[in-house]
Amino acid sequence: MLATISFPDISPVIFAITLFGFTFALRWYAMAYIVGIIIGWWVATHAGKRINLWSDHTPPLTRDQIEDLLTWVIVGVIAGGRFGYVLFYGNGQFTNEPMSIFRIWDGGMSFHGGFIGVCVAVIVCSRRYGAALGDVANILALTATPAIFLVRIANFINAELWGRPTDLPWGIAFPSMCVDPSRQLCTVVGEWFFYGDEPTRHPSQLYEAGLEGLLLGAIIFILAFQCGWLKHKWSLVAVFLLGYGLSRFAVEFVRQPDLQFTNADNPVGWAYDFGAWGLTQGQALSIPMILGGLIVIILTRPRKKLHT
Repeated sequence: MLATISFPDISPVIFAITLFGFTFALRWYAMAYIVGIIIGWWVATHAGKRINLWSDHTPPLTRDQIEDLLTWVIVGVIAGGRFGYVLFYGNGQFTNEPMSIFRIWDGGMSFHGGFIGVCVAVIVCSRRYGAALGDVANILALTATPAIFLVRIANFINAELWGRPTDLPWGIAFPSMCVDPSRQLCTVVGEWFFYGDEPTRHPSQLYEAGLEGLLLGAIIFILAFQCGWLKHKWSLVAVFLLGYGLSRFAVEFVRQPDLQFTNADNPVGWAYDFGAWGLTQGQALSIPMILGGLIVIILTRPRKKLHT
């Protein structure tokens, strides 16, 4: 079946320049992180200025401390995302060439690994400034979704992390990037090309952008700026953990599993096979987030005082 939606002919590289024999390129993927972090910084500082949003009208961090937190978050995202990919999706491939772990420009980042890195950054900064951990964590939950949305759009532009085959009317045939003309039988290095037999697939990157980015972000923003949830420690963290975990778990049903988990004996791509059913790696990593969100809700919910 022909795709009813054409894949946009957008180069993954925004621009590239060559200086002294070295080529420097700015890619949409990197730009998504940069713009997402800038938006997150703006949202955090804006929330900090509105003292009525916080308990006792006292924001947990100053503007300078938020900028310091941002630096730690960037380190946590990069280091955690890369090492998370190696740990969760590497499947032993990095043992033969350990130095390739540090070649982040070759691709391979894990959201769940980056999330762990950000958690470490939050703990470090909250202790450094004597701020309540639950309040600092709320700031990160408030600012995370714009970057998630933009990175998922960049995944779509890169024609990566696409979905399973589908005959739905919005299915898309994703192209391949010409890297090795002799092996791929393509013509121009760095350009998209089609073999002609590509199946139409779920644009799962756009599903994730809509659920993990737009919908979850809208819910968190409304709760923070309209419903006063920033006054309650861990409240937005619970919403983020539960919302992201459920969204990712659901999209995994139509997202193509990573190649390292797909073979002739396991065409579905289950990382954990329980016979009649299984879990993809993304679903397995989302379950702790869902449970964590539920636990935070239970532990932090208001309790009525008993009158005797």
